[in-house]
Amino acid sequence: MSKHELDDKVFKALAAPLRRELLDVLRDNPQTTGELCARFDHLDRCTVMQHLRVLEDAELVLARRQGRVRWNYLNAIPIKRIHDRWIGAYAAEAVTLLDRMKSEMELEMEPFKRVRPF
Repeated sequence: MSKHELDDKVFKALAAPLRRELLDVLRDNPQTTGELCARFDHLDRCTVMQHLRVLEDAELVLARRQGRVRWNYLNAIPIKRIHDRWIGAYAAEAVTLLDRMKSEMELEMEPFKRVRPF
C-alpha cells in the first residue's frame, strides 16, 4: 500500500466522530474490545468491531490477541505522519510570522523606551 493510499485511509478513519472517540479512549490506555463495547454501550458489539476494523485498516489501531481477549492499542504514527506532511509546514510558517511581528513591534516601541518618567 502506498503512502498516499494509507493517508487516504487515515483521513477516512478520522472523519467519523465515533472513531475519533475510540482513539481518544485508546490514547489513555490500551483497551480490550469488551471494555470498548461497555464504554460505548449505546452501540452493539458488531458496530464497535466495524469501526475498529476501519481504524486497523488505517493502521491507527493495533490489535493483539491474548488468549480469548483482544487488546486494542493506539498507533499514533499515521497521525504524526499526517501532521508532519500537512500541519508542520504551516505551523513553522506561523511561528516565523509571529517572530517577525514581535520584532516589528519591538522596533516600533523602541522610541518609547528612551522616554523617562519624571
